[in-house]
Amino acid sequence: MSKTVRPYQDSDATKKEQVASMFNNISGTYDFLNHFLSMGIDRIWRKKAIKELLGDKPSYILDVATGTGDFAFEAIKILKPRKVVGVDISAGMLGIADQKIVKRKMQDVFEVRLGDSEKLLFDNDSFDAVTVAFGVRNFEDLEKGLSDMLRVLKPGGKAVILEFSKPKVFPVKQGYNFYFKYITPAIGRIFSKDRSAYTYLPESVASFPDGASFDTLMQKVGFKNTKYRPLTFGICSIYTGIK
Repeated sequence: MSKTVRPYQDSDATKKEQVASMFNNISGTYDFLNHFLSMGIDRIWRKKAIKELLGDKPSYILDVATGTGDFAFEAIKILKPRKVVGVDISAGMLGIADQKIVKRKMQDVFEVRLGDSEKLLFDNDSFDAVTVAFGVRNFEDLEKGLSDMLRVLKPGGKAVILEFSKPKVFPVKQGYNFYFKYITPAIGRIFSKDRSAYTYLPESVASFPDGASFDTLMQKVGFKNTKYRPLTFGICSIYTGIK
């Protein structure tokens, strides 16, 4: 397994604690920087990922590492589920999500809870689908997190995971690496009060076991019929698996 990358190298806190603190620090600018740094392509990625569930018509969805709720809102718009529950370890991010929920009058269909994505406080076989967008690379124990997602899925339920990956094709690979290594941290420092957050981003992506490696890990914890699909020359990938 790849080495553990943490946001704050000079801290003795666990990765989980550091990630929670980091997202609390950047919660106010997170949505803006997400869309700005991806030039809006992140919205297209989310739509494509959610459409993986169109044929399944899930009524109850768990959105792990929900953050400010963008992935869950997209799921509600496209899939029309009965209920979406979002879980995240960052109170700051969930505060933004709660504001959006109230503003959009979605309290009946979407609720968020503070919680550990690797120790989900739900019964076995609770959800028709589990989704994660740009969150699994922040797990402290990736295998444990995936296993718990599988546990709370109903038999036959589907997991859909959207995550950054590493392009392999010239010149996309070179341009991507330059942008992530130099441009992203520079812009992040301008708009965010946390200087480490947008340095951690490219480091966490570089160390993440993407593509076939992540697909194999999903199989290892028990997911069936696993598939992965690169998007935008491999900058991002959609992973799916069935319980």
